[in-house]
Amino acid sequence: MNSSLEELQKSLKTGFINEYETSLAQYRPQLLVNDRTTKKKVLSTLTQELRNCKEFWISTAFATTSGVACIMNSLLELKERKIKGKILVSQYLNFTHPEALKRLLIFDNIELRIATEGNLHSKGYFFNHGSILDVIIGSSNLTANALSTNKEWNLKVSAGTESELAKLSLKEFHSEFEHAIPVDSSWINDYNKVYTKQRYYSLDRLKEIETIQIKGFKPNQIQAEALQKLRALRAEGKTKALIVSATGTGKTFLSAFDVQDYEPKKFLFIVHRTNIAEKAMETFKSLMPKINSDLYSGGNKNKDADFIFATIQTISKDEHLKQFSTNHFDYIVIDETHHAEAVTYQKVMDYFKPKFLLGMTATPERTDGINIFSLFDHNIAYEIRLQQALEQEMLAPFHYYGVSDLEINGERVEDKTNFNLLIAEERVNRLIEASKLYGTDNGVVRGLIFCSRIDEAKELSKKFNARGYKTVALTGEDSESFRHQCINNLEEEVNSQNKLDYIFSVDIFNEGIDIPKVNQIIMLRPTQSAIVFVQQLGRGLRKTENKEYLTVIDFIGNYANNYMIPIALFGDVSYNKDNLRKLLLSGSEIIPGSSTINFDKISKDRIYEAISENNFSLHKDLLNDYQVLKFKIGKIPNLCDFWEQGSRDPYSYITRYGCFYNFLSTYDDDFKDTTLSERQIKLLELFSKEINNSKRIEETILLELLLEHVSLSYSQFREKMKVAYGYEINEPVIKSCISNLNFNFVNDKEYKNAILSSNGFNIQLIQTFIDDLENSIFKFQLLDTISLAKKVYRFYYKTESFIDGFTLYRKYSRKDVHRILNWESNPNPQNVGGYVISKDKSNCPVFVTYHKGEDIPDATKYEDIFLDNQRLQWMSKNKRTRNSPDVTVIENFKSHKLRIPLFIKKKDDIDGREFYFMGDCEPIGDSFEELTIADDEGKQVPIVRLVFHLSHPVEDKLYEYLIAK
Repeated sequence: MNSSLEELQKSLKTGFINEYETSLAQYRPQLLVNDRTTKKKVLSTLTQELRNCKEFWISTAFATTSGVACIMNSLLELKERKIKGKILVSQYLNFTHPEALKRLLIFDNIELRIATEGNLHSKGYFFNHGSILDVIIGSSNLTANALSTNKEWNLKVSAGTESELAKLSLKEFHSEFEHAIPVDSSWINDYNKVYTKQRYYSLDRLKEIETIQIKGFKPNQIQAEALQKLRALRAEGKTKALIVSATGTGKTFLSAFDVQDYEPKKFLFIVHRTNIAEKAMETFKSLMPKINSDLYSGGNKNKDADFIFATIQTISKDEHLKQFSTNHFDYIVIDETHHAEAVTYQKVMDYFKPKFLLGMTATPERTDGINIFSLFDHNIAYEIRLQQALEQEMLAPFHYYGVSDLEINGERVEDKTNFNLLIAEERVNRLIEASKLYGTDNGVVRGLIFCSRIDEAKELSKKFNARGYKTVALTGEDSESFRHQCINNLEEEVNSQNKLDYIFSVDIFNEGIDIPKVNQIIMLRPTQSAIVFVQQLGRGLRKTENKEYLTVIDFIGNYANNYMIPIALFGDVSYNKDNLRKLLLSGSEIIPGSSTINFDKISKDRIYEAISENNFSLHKDLLNDYQVLKFKIGKIPNLCDFWEQGSRDPYSYITRYGCFYNFLSTYDDDFKDTTLSERQIKLLELFSKEINNSKRIEETILLELLLEHVSLSYSQFREKMKVAYGYEINEPVIKSCISNLNFNFVNDKEYKNAILSSNGFNIQLIQTFIDDLENSIFKFQLLDTISLAKKVYRFYYKTESFIDGFTLYRKYSRKDVHRILNWESNPNPQNVGGYVISKDKSNCPVFVTYHKGEDIPDATKYEDIFLDNQRLQWMSKNKRTRNSPDVTVIENFKSHKLRIPLFIKKKDDIDGREFYFMGDCEPIGDSFEELTIADDEGKQVPIVRLVFHLSHPVEDKLYEYLIAK
């Protein structure tokens, strides 16, 4: 029988008879759901099936443009691989989008038909994998919400292609498909008339309903929480506060709600552009129609209004500022507060003494040493970052496509690319091709294109215009009125002669503009800053009527700063390389809501390369991030502050400086406590790096208990671990912890046995260490490393993925592994190699570098390879036969009760010294075979090859990452 069918039989038994039966997870039946808490999306399975299939068939009642956008990259890969498919949609209720059909029609490998009769309402997805047919049947249509956010139930089952289920399913599909109408451009044009007519009727009816239902504005959940925090701050006597809110999340409405709550007699709203002041006043009047309000800008300067909306350029001039007494305004709002360090803002803020001052910005963090937070006494009322705003559906969803920039005559677009390459005809053609391919939500483009240089923006605009587009390039030289007119033209109706398709710019649109109808953003510049990236992305995220989503096309050249892209998209500023790789791997699974993140292979490889090659521990970067955090919290940060504030990975400071104290005492002039002895500094370094690195928590907990009680019993330690983490620790673990805390494992001869003693029942600190703890700075720094280790460990620790000391898919060094396995001392890495069996034959950790470097000896270029996501073909060390002692122990693992935990990394130059924990594994009994391999001198030497069965199938994204070259 075919091996796949044999595995299928086992999987069906697991899925339908007994969950404890061992089988491959890929063939087991699964319930596919969208679950925000567990980051599960139906979309993930659908795209995986599309990527790996040999042929596919899809039947869906509804297909939307956003639904097609979710799988666009997968469909492009199928087209490139010449994989054929059939898609059947329905005209049921005329819900399917004509634009979605247009997108599907570009694929010559897909046959597209539509059922116009019979009210077809089926949702079925079928994928041929050779001898296996995967079937997904349930409730999910081909819409973004159905694939990512809605509560959907879908059953995925695998069946042999000759099975009854497979044949009946495809027979039913083909029957409906044969009776359906082939879709072509002519049919779509006719259908579009019907769809448009019904859509406008539905929208008019919806407006009637909304008019009846909406009798006033109410804060959303996040705004309500922010308002409560503002009230609480004022109740504490605070007179200043800062709101950090992502672009498009309704900062102005939030301030209006708070002003309405506060009821000031005199109010001032300060912005840096007249058009923003006008829109802010409109917002306030929509909420409070009876207020006496007016602008104070340009030719309009009504100082007698109760609510004044002013530009900073006007109000900061002496002749205007002195028109008001210092306490004239009860409440002042400063919008775009990150400009507040400017002389004009400082002048106004120093002059006025309101009862309450509110600052609002999306980007308070500065990289130029300016402390915005101190201007508001470090009172952060609320933070609404991009990820949270997407999760709460405050912004329009987006579909991001990272595509590789073009190579022209062998030259790649890089940081210092020649201007002629940036405007080459081939590149212009590529831009237009991509803009059409990924399109927009409704087929009508209203786009912003961000360039790296002004001359590039101007020339590209000319070349787009020569190809029939209507575009303009805007720079800082253009007047505000002209910019305003261009923005209006971008938002004009389709049939307007003035309508623009695109506006090209460099950075003038990073902030301070409101263009809700923007539905496509193209990025043609390197991502030098996560802040700027999010600012530019935010230009298109504002919700507005009839806008379904934003399309983002990011042309990724060979830029050194490509690693900034995942930092910006996912909001992770830890600069932890493993975190960034995992985010890049997870893509759409991690991004909240129905937004998706997609990369082509070349662009993804470029980002991985940038992550690997860049040094994230440069002193200037660590110092800058420290300063930013210090500004934010208004005090000298400790390690835990970095973690709690979502800042840079605090372990970066330990890796670079040995311990955090070394950094503070050397580089922060405000840190005056430099009284530690050489011994205490050395102990902090050892505890920081070797004990409290968060990879094993037992030593950390024992140390914490001893700092509190000086001595305790084994049973007290056991009880604490049981209560805190829910698992029992045995005596070998306790003895290992005692030895490790005395630095025996790392064999530090100077400080060996310098911390504690034990009589086999009780543990206590020794006097010299107790004396060290009398130094409050030493104790505080030590407690900080303990608190950090507990927080990080708790973040990764999950009962379902915790396996006897290790967390599935977390990374560990060889040293970490042997410490967790209770080895007495850290073995020499050269003696370990790919594996080493413990003296008592209780464990044998296996370390695999999946892609071997070219510089390693031939004798160690073992062919370790995944056969599938639950089986690894593996080779022993060379000069081994089945009778060799180590091979014999592995083959007879059951009688020895040998544990074999598996650790894998992709490459040495990517993962460094750390490996992903893949779970425990067992050798398959009949897989052992003796082979030969050439040694360094070309001589054939014996080696044993076998297959390991993993206790847990490797998660899909990590599996794809590891095996990809």
